[in-house]
Amino acid sequence: MQTFTRLATLLLSLLAWAAQSQVVTTSPVFFTDTTPVTITFDATQGNGALANFTGNVYIWTGTVTNLSSSPTNWRNVHSPSFSTADPTALMTRDASNPNLYRITFTPRTYYPIPAGETLLRLGMIFKNADGSLVGRASGGGDIFVDAAQAGLTARITSPAPGNGGNPLFVNQNAQVSVTGTASASSNLAFSLNGTQVATQANATTLTSNVTIAQTGRSVVRFTATSGTSTAVDSIVFVVRPTVTVAALPAGTKDGITYLNGGTSVILNLTAPNKQFVYAIGEFNNWQTLNSAFMNRTPDGNNWWVQINGLTPGREYAYQYLVDGALRVADPYCEKILDPNDDRFIPAITYPNLKPYPTGSTTGIVSILQTNQTPYVWTATNFQRPSRADLVIYELHLRDFLSTSHDFQRLRDTLTYISRLGINAIELMPINEFDGNDNWGYSPDFYFAPDKYYGTKTALKQLIDECHRRGIAVILDMVLNHSTGQSPMVQLYADASGNPAANNPWFNQTAPHPYSVYNDLNHESALTKYFSKQVMTFWLQEYHIDGYRFDLAGGFTQRPSTTSTYGNYDQSRINIWLDYYQHMMSVDPTMYPILEHFPDNSEGSTLANAGLMLWGNANYNYNEATMGYLAGSNFSYGYYGSTAQGGRGWNSPNLVTYMESHDEERLMYKNLTFGNSNGSYTTRDLNTALARIELASAFFFTVPGPKMVWQFGELGYDKSIFMCSNGTVPTPYGNDQCKLSAKPDVWPYYQNANRRQLFEVQRALINLKKKEPVFENPTTYTQSLAGAGKTIHLSNANTNVTIVGNFDVVSTTVDPAFQSTGKWYNYLTGDSINVSNVNALLTLQPGAYAVYTSRRIRKATLLNARSQAATVLQLSAAPNPATGTTLVNYELPTPAAVTVTVQNVLGATVRTLATGLAQSAGPHSLSLPVEGLAAGVYLVRLQTPQYTQTIRLVVQR
Repeated sequence: MQTFTRLATLLLSLLAWAAQSQVVTTSPVFFTDTTPVTITFDATQGNGALANFTGNVYIWTGTVTNLSSSPTNWRNVHSPSFSTADPTALMTRDASNPNLYRITFTPRTYYPIPAGETLLRLGMIFKNADGSLVGRASGGGDIFVDAAQAGLTARITSPAPGNGGNPLFVNQNAQVSVTGTASASSNLAFSLNGTQVATQANATTLTSNVTIAQTGRSVVRFTATSGTSTAVDSIVFVVRPTVTVAALPAGTKDGITYLNGGTSVILNLTAPNKQFVYAIGEFNNWQTLNSAFMNRTPDGNNWWVQINGLTPGREYAYQYLVDGALRVADPYCEKILDPNDDRFIPAITYPNLKPYPTGSTTGIVSILQTNQTPYVWTATNFQRPSRADLVIYELHLRDFLSTSHDFQRLRDTLTYISRLGINAIELMPINEFDGNDNWGYSPDFYFAPDKYYGTKTALKQLIDECHRRGIAVILDMVLNHSTGQSPMVQLYADASGNPAANNPWFNQTAPHPYSVYNDLNHESALTKYFSKQVMTFWLQEYHIDGYRFDLAGGFTQRPSTTSTYGNYDQSRINIWLDYYQHMMSVDPTMYPILEHFPDNSEGSTLANAGLMLWGNANYNYNEATMGYLAGSNFSYGYYGSTAQGGRGWNSPNLVTYMESHDEERLMYKNLTFGNSNGSYTTRDLNTALARIELASAFFFTVPGPKMVWQFGELGYDKSIFMCSNGTVPTPYGNDQCKLSAKPDVWPYYQNANRRQLFEVQRALINLKKKEPVFENPTTYTQSLAGAGKTIHLSNANTNVTIVGNFDVVSTTVDPAFQSTGKWYNYLTGDSINVSNVNALLTLQPGAYAVYTSRRIRKATLLNARSQAATVLQLSAAPNPATGTTLVNYELPTPAAVTVTVQNVLGATVRTLATGLAQSAGPHSLSLPVEGLAAGVYLVRLQTPQYTQTIRLVVQR
């Protein structure tokens, strides 16, 4: 009952929104759940997406009831599938006006409304058969009409309220005809700004003319009185002031400028050629007050206003009301509230999230907050790894930490990444994107971290901790396109919500074949300016170390097809050189990485200018790991000499990878499609893992930066095409589930063969970072065609020879050692004496070795230090934990180990090991957390020499 009362109260404040500018009308005006009602849809109104459409139109509809969580929360949806036509939802086209559609039904029987639920509103949109065209309210929202409640009801039926519940803007002294209707015969009255202007006794309808004389807001109120019952409705008219032309105050930023003292801000919106703009929000009760009427700059591009009287430290929600019709959030704001997505964000991920201002506005809102406490950075001496030493770990928070997926939990899991030897993390997009369960390549706000992953303070803490550990942080940045939720799309959109011809940022149609959503025009001055502000912001505000720019090849206005997209494009080069020079002026050591696969002539130009490019070697490495030789030459993963099969670039600016989020997993194809010969088959799990070890020896040792995709170090074997239910659609390659959530695989680390792969990659990564010969060899040669493959590197101090057999039968290989003498197998610790540098080696299928001319010890054990935290490397992953977590640690020497879990009172609640004798090296123990209450626990590791304790968070 309390929910019903709260919603009913909110609905009173939303009555002016119901008709949605006549997108929908109802007959009768007042209907109940048991009253037949005719819904009429005007396809030319609202977003106009179905205007002049000639096919069938269907209503997609549900109810808002006393059990809804908000006045916009649908329940009891009528049709079973949005993408399938429902004959019971088919609208009838009007015979004389083909843009009018009608359907008649009785709500209580049309919707599956359970007994005991009270109907408050109908929610609806309109669509074609498969849902690819959708008619919505102006601004893209849902359409709502209110059901009548018991008792007297009054409603102003003419004029229709403004778009999205906005006031009606009229000229000064305009005469307006207003009509009000009551649900029963009553004494009716109209008043204007509190002064009665018309009355009618014992009637259900009253019409009157009113004159809107004053500048600013005028309120027309319609009242129906019957006995002791009174019902009221109102409509707001606004006579706007004359626009003041004034230059931006000195020091004004884009978006929000916080002024000293914390009681004032300047709001600044870029919106060329608009007529007028108001700043509306919680600071003025969302009203179009004259004090919120924005000034226009002399060039006509910007609108600004100073807002005073703010409470320091308080969060305020706000929007811009543009030309009296469109409400948009601030494109430069650093936090938004979303009425649809925020309710699915758990409090543990984003504590004390400000509620959405339901009943005051619709759509995404911006947040401003004065006097925010500045973050104090602690890792002030971080030195970025050189490009040649860079080993990047690409991860997606949702799937890497699937039970919690937030910045805090990733911070708690960094020991695992550090232990692998990684020196850079690349986060898939974390700025605000549509929805929550998403890869992030559907961006809408570029300055706000997505709340689904946590607070901005938690993000800064994560970056700070990465830097403390010597790990750089690279952000995946999507500046090729934006979704329709972007304010910059909405400000200049056509009736279907797509960019209009006058949009100063976006193309109406992408000139290249790979764009999605709305394509940004990077030859536009405003787009260049905006993109540079985004690039600057994250480097300075969040201390990030670089960007991986998604779909960087799309930064061009030159038309192309799939066959010409990668051709040399001087205009694209010019755009990227301009952006590169800007980023270097902000931070000259940052990493500028492009997801761009152009013709090598363009790639060379970009790379030799200083930009870094993704190098996709997935196909060739996977052919090699499966044992198919024809496509197994991965020479092009080398940035250098063309004589060696490389790209001929001057600098190590090729970020080569065997896997990324866009490619199939090596292990999945090994196990599913691998080659065989007799008992040797790459489809066997342990053999397939060993094949990844083999490929790793020929991956990390190639000079230049490298990238690993999450869990590749453990042989992740779930298909990229796998659906969330664990199935892979047929035929293979069907990508309908490519973006679906994939499970994390932390228990894989307990498998000895998977852990062996981890240790091999760990050793190779540390070899790459430690030895200068891999950073800048004096000579480098590679022979990577055929079964027996070799790599040779040399400098003044060290020679390295790598050999391997990628066939499924034995083969011989000429090792071509650089000298005779003793050579050391880095990964096994064995050595051989070489008397003939060209004596052929016979290698069994999958066999490989990394030989060095001097002994280099593997980095499997850390040198003993005085601090147990450094020696034991105790960690838990995942942390926080919900089911089972792995307790990982290293022993510098053999020892008896005791591992316990204690609550905050010091009581032992779990014992994992008591005096367990273990060898030197890495170890892992499984810790089930079932039965433990949610909260903070301490995991304690004791040996005769050391004790270390870490914090473990248990979630429910």
